Amino acid sequence: MPVHSRGDKKETNHHDEMEVDYAENEGSSSEDEDTESSSVSEDGDSSEMDDEDCERRRMECLDEMSNLEKQFTDLKDQLYKERLSQVDAKLQEVIAGKAPEYLEPLATLQENMQIRTKVAGIYRELCLESVKNKYECEIQASRQHCESEKLLLYDTVQSELEEKIRRLEEDRHSIDITSELWNDELQSRKKRKDPFSPDKKKPVVVSGPYIVYMLQDLDIPPVKLEKHLHSARSEEGRLYYDGEWYIRGQTICIDKKDECPTSAVITTINHDEVWFKRPDGSKSKLYISQLQKGKYSIKHS
Repeated sequence: MPVHSRGDKKETNHHDEMEVDYAENEGSSSEDEDTESSSVSEDGDSSEMDDEDCERRRMECLDEMSNLEKQFTDLKDQLYKERLSQVDAKLQEVIAGKAPEYLEPLATLQENMQIRTKVAGIYRELCLESVKNKYECEIQASRQHCESEKLLLYDTVQSELEEKIRRLEEDRHSIDITSELWNDELQSRKKRKDPFSPDKKKPVVVSGPYIVYMLQDLDIPPVKLEKHLHSARSEEGRLYYDGEWYIRGQTICIDKKDECPTSAVITTINHDEVWFKRPDGSKSKLYISQLQKGKYSIKHS
């Protein structure tokens, strides 16, 4: 009995455990079903809430973007107005001559202008001084040339006058000789004249060179021509001497008998004389007749 009761007890416990497990399984299955149904309902509610939230968030984002765009546009307009006001103010400063961007380059330009003006003034003074010096040099050269020409003209006129005086002296001596011959001839004719013949008018004796022209060919004494040892003549301002030509400005060597040769520069060549200048500055002349007679000789230096 007790064994049976013990086995029955075990079976009863086992059966009870099975019932408990079944009840628990049923309870768990029911809980699972409740959980699944609640999760399904929650999923449906959450999806609806997500759509609404997304729409709401989208609208909020759009509103925020529109606000940002409006703020950006306002800031851009404000910045434009500020920049425009700054540019206008800077333009007014430039017009009034107070802008630093205008004053600094202006100061540089004025400094450069002053420097260039100063340099131009100095250059002008130098040019004026150069022109003045050139003018004074021209005046001095003209005066020196004038003085030189005056001295040369004076020497030329003096030499011509001396030559004329020499010729007049020679003519005077020849006229005196001819007058004496003429008087001697008249005296001899008076002595040979017939005393019974009537007196005739005495011839008028004319003083001067015309007496020579009144003489007959037989009464003129023959003049002995001197033989020239050298060939010398002047022609068109040039001097011809022993086959060579000499012109003004050439340096020559003058040789005289019993004297040392000297060098000189030809200054003037006249019809019958040659003027030259010695190294010491003194001026002298040679007659072409002296060259012809051999008293002097010249050659190129």
